[in-house]
Amino acid sequence: MTDRDKLIKSGERLDDLQRNGYGIIQDPKRFCFGMDAVLLSGFAGVRPGDRVLDMGTGTGIIPILLEAKTDASHLTGLELMEESADMARRSVEYNGLSEKIDIVTGDMCRASEIFGRGSFEVVTSNPPYMIEGHGLKNDADPMVVARHEVAMTLDDLIRETAAVLVPGGKCFYVHRPFRLAEIMVSMCAHGIEPKRMQLVYPFVDKEPNMVLIEGVRGGRPRLMVEKPLIIYKEHGVYTDEIYEIYGY
Repeated sequence: MTDRDKLIKSGERLDDLQRNGYGIIQDPKRFCFGMDAVLLSGFAGVRPGDRVLDMGTGTGIIPILLEAKTDASHLTGLELMEESADMARRSVEYNGLSEKIDIVTGDMCRASEIFGRGSFEVVTSNPPYMIEGHGLKNDADPMVVARHEVAMTLDDLIRETAAVLVPGGKCFYVHRPFRLAEIMVSMCAHGIEPKRMQLVYPFVDKEPNMVLIEGVRGGRPRLMVEKPLIIYKEHGVYTDEIYEIYGY
């Protein structure tokens, strides 16, 4: 067993990210990352030298993928649950990225207190989609926190995003279309102008099940709607766009 292998605890697994030889440590009994996180990493526009904060980073999938895909100067993941943050730190160490990525345990509702106002050029987030009490809840606490707004609300996320962004800084979210109006209203209320949006469809003839949104702190009103992103050509076969995002 190598020193890197010792970072993986009993019951955990190492998933290949198909990027730079990177892997991520996950626990199948807890919430594992999905396609939404991968799509967000492809949608986010990170410029060379940007400082990036991922709010609610879970096991660190978005900072690790963004490190592989961009020239960000530094990336930080903020995570409420210590067990998930611990897995994220070990994944960062496993990939030799400890000088490039920090994982911080803390409350997203206090992000501006933790890091200071105007500390980042980019904020990303794949937040809980469900309003508290909406939808079927899993009894396992990590699942509940990951899927439902029990620890923070959408407005909390957007308020703290605006606080930690520099003027002109950008945020990138992945969310559910049924909350799109709420997202737009909250962004504008906190001084973040929606600038780019893309709806994600499982199949070309189905309703969208995800939305990707870019906002700019203090930006001028003008929203660009990109062409739809289709996941599958047919059952089990991704479209060319998805293969490109995944890097296959």
